[in-house]
Amino acid sequence: MTTSPTLRRGQEADLPRVLALIQELAAYERAPDAVTNTLEMMRHDGFGPAPIFGFFVLENGDDLIGLALFYTAYSTWKGRMMFLEDLVVTEAARRGGYGRLLFDAVVAEAQRTGAQRMKWQVLDWNEPAIAFYKKLGATIEGEWLNGNLSAEELRAYRFAGQA
Repeated sequence: MTTSPTLRRGQEADLPRVLALIQELAAYERAPDAVTNTLEMMRHDGFGPAPIFGFFVLENGDDLIGLALFYTAYSTWKGRMMFLEDLVVTEAARRGGYGRLLFDAVVAEAQRTGAQRMKWQVLDWNEPAIAFYKKLGATIEGEWLNGNLSAEELRAYRFAGQA
């Protein structure tokens, strides 16, 4: 990298490159076919009448080299919290301090919005990411398991009293 990347809040025009970074992350996380999100969904969810996520990008010239996507969530125990959904730095730009810049931006957003805590997930085999977060002073929990219903499972869900 010959120039310093620019950190800025993401814009709707960034979404095609953001989706490409999300797909790159899915491939790294050994789930390349798991991304079913689309540009249309991201436009609606991020820039429609009721946006539900925000993001920061790192740009180097015309290249998007990093992404931090986040949203506000709520904890019944703590109140408002920030959830970091994805933190991605392109493979070529890793180990340049860019992950820290993106993480810092989300922490600043959490502080600005009055979040009482910040959460994210990391795969148990992703030792570089675990080491990165620990270096920043984060606690990596091991006792909570995640529950999920896929889109198909949501459609097929049987409510109480349904035959």
